[in-house]
Amino acid sequence: MVVEDDPAVTRAIVQTLTAERVAVEAVEDPAVVLARVEDGTADWDVVILDVGLPGMSGIDVLLRLRDAGSLASVVMLTGDNTAATATTCMRAGAFYYLTKPFKPFELKSMVESAARFAILRRELATARQILGDAKDSTLVGASAAMRRLRASITQLADRDVSILIQGESGTGKELVARALHERGTRRGRRFIALNCGAIPESLIDSELFGHKRGAFTGATTDRTGVFVDADRGTLLLDEIGDMPMHVQTRLLRVLQEGEVRPVGASTTHKVDVRVIAATHVDLATAVAQHRFREDLYYRLNVVKIEVPALRERLDDLPLLVAHLLKKHAGAGAPSLAPEALELMADHPWPGNVRELENAILHAIALHHGDVIGIESLPLHVGARQRRTISMLDLDIEQLSLTEAKRRSTVALERRYLMHVMEKAKGSVSEAARLAGLDRTNFRRLLQRNGIDPGSFK
Repeated sequence: MVVEDDPAVTRAIVQTLTAERVAVEAVEDPAVVLARVEDGTADWDVVILDVGLPGMSGIDVLLRLRDAGSLASVVMLTGDNTAATATTCMRAGAFYYLTKPFKPFELKSMVESAARFAILRRELATARQILGDAKDSTLVGASAAMRRLRASITQLADRDVSILIQGESGTGKELVARALHERGTRRGRRFIALNCGAIPESLIDSELFGHKRGAFTGATTDRTGVFVDADRGTLLLDEIGDMPMHVQTRLLRVLQEGEVRPVGASTTHKVDVRVIAATHVDLATAVAQHRFREDLYYRLNVVKIEVPALRERLDDLPLLVAHLLKKHAGAGAPSLAPEALELMADHPWPGNVRELENAILHAIALHHGDVIGIESLPLHVGARQRRTISMLDLDIEQLSLTEAKRRSTVALERRYLMHVMEKAKGSVSEAARLAGLDRTNFRRLLQRNGIDPGSFK
């Protein structure tokens, strides 16, 4: 939406953006825009708003848009390039401002960034609303992959068959197993999870099947294993791909016969346990390499559930972030700045949801105020050392050398300012000294880049 009373300026904006296949509306009267916001028919990602409108100042319109809860990004147009005007616009909630006359590439670049910012804001707002209404947020996500996963859980929960859960470390395989248990017929009984890869090989027999007193050095009392402890319930054998071969043989017998013989015992115990196995290892490959028993593989793999990696469902990131903020910071949790979410969306998340949760805990511990910004995220998130390039979204074939240089300069400037503000711990005077600039000019640079000094203190 363009709100501008100069027909020549409006015509130039519409022509420039239409050529870029941007849908554009234009009005002279800001009352039209405010009415659309109030009646819920406003669907713009970006509002380009002239500061000097007749009858009502653009700043007043901006404030009313903000108070009405509009999630559109507002770019102010001004013929005054003084710091005071820029500061007024930014403090009133503008995404940024353009000084007339502006160049077409400046307008296109600004609208692109503002639209992306608005979309992220909407995603975060939607995520908070969904989680606020949700009764069950155990498996958070609205992506197609997560919908398929939840459908599989619903379908298999009441079916007492062996299930193999496959997925990378940190994807939430135990959460899937717990959901299967809690929604199945055994939900009133115990759910026990055992990480097979975390138990010394000399003790795993005892952990699984129990032992009799005196069966080995240190066995001073009888002990029941997890199979007996989970009788009539559910047992998750996590990271089963790391289980030693000799233990796999005994496990197969338990699954086939439904009987457990403790180490050192001469008698067996009948058990009724639903076994769910989970692994990050490709068990089919392990079987081919003779590292996993083929008969045990088929016994466990009656049904396979694949848990997607986080990088394969980045559409779920806003929901996951909102869920983790609420989980660890309670009802008064801070919100996440859209630019921080954009940085997180660029990260490959090799540690999956577990890594994301650690990043959120880090951000909660270091943030200031009501919003978590980029500066509160772990330094490795988003690969900051490569951020100059990734921020540009360069398509070399579509950019002139001049435009590529301009975008590089903008990205480098922001990154440098963030660095010196972090080093100065939020002190503008100290940061200006480190940058070799006077305080007034340095603060103007901060305002131009939308950087709040208070977020670094």
